[in-house]
Amino acid sequence: MRKKIVAGNWKMNKTLTESKVLIKELKKATKGIKLKNTRVIIAPCYVNLQHAVKKTKNGIIEVASQNMHQATSGAYTGEVSADMLLDIGVKTVILGHSERRDHFGEIDGSLTEKVNTAIGNNLEVIFCFGEQLEDREANNHFKIIEAQLKNVLFHLEANSLQQIVLAYEPVWAIGTGKTASADQAQEMHAFIRGLFSEKYGTETANTISILYGGSVKPANAEEIFSKPDVDGGLIGGASLNANDFAAIIKAI
Repeated sequence: MRKKIVAGNWKMNKTLTESKVLIKELKKATKGIKLKNTRVIIAPCYVNLQHAVKKTKNGIIEVASQNMHQATSGAYTGEVSADMLLDIGVKTVILGHSERRDHFGEIDGSLTEKVNTAIGNNLEVIFCFGEQLEDREANNHFKIIEAQLKNVLFHLEANSLQQIVLAYEPVWAIGTGKTASADQAQEMHAFIRGLFSEKYGTETANTISILYGGSVKPANAEEIFSKPDVDGGLIGGASLNANDFAAIIKAI
C-alpha cells in the first residue's frame, strides 16, 4: 500500500528563531494525531535544517531539503550537496519545484543530474512538475506533464522508483486567484499514474505516491485527498501556520 504524505514547503520563510517557534507549535498541534499509513514532512530553508532535524527526532515529523546540487563538491558557491544533507540527517530532497524552474532556470537536463545524484546517495526525491496557465488554456497540459516526467525520470530502473515521490503542481492555480477543482486534480493524477503504468507496469505504478501541490488549505484538503489517485499534498503557505497544517494532516 502506497504511503499518504503531507509535506510542508516553507520556501524562503522563517528565521531560525521563527522556525524554533513553528516547530514547537507544530509538535503541539500534531500531538495525539494518529497517522495511518501517513507521513508528515517539513522543508525549512538550508540554514534551519539541522535544527529542524534535531527538534523533530523520534517524532512524527520528518525533514526535507528544498533543493540540492548535483555535484559531489566543488566551486558551486551557495549550493548544498547530497553529502551535506545526509551528514545532518536529512534523507529527503525536493527537486524541480516550479519556483526553481521559473526563477532560477532549472531545466530537465540539470534536474535529471540532480535526480541521479540523489538516487545514487540513497536520498528520497519529491519530484515536482506542472503546467503553466498558457499550457492549460491551450489544452497542452497533458503533453507538458508527460514530457517533464519522461525527460527526467523514465531512464530510472523500476527499483529506483521506491525513492521517488511525485508532486504535481498546477502552476496556474498557485497564487493566481484561479482554482483547480478536486476533479481536475484527480484527472491529472490518474493520467500520471497511467504513464508510469505504461512504462513500469501497473503494480509498480500503484506503489508511487503522487502529491497535489495546488494551494491545498484546510477548507479544501478533505475533498482533494478523497480522490483515489491523490496521495497527499505538497503544502506551501498553509504549512507556515501550525493549526492549518495540522488540520490538513487530519484531513488525510
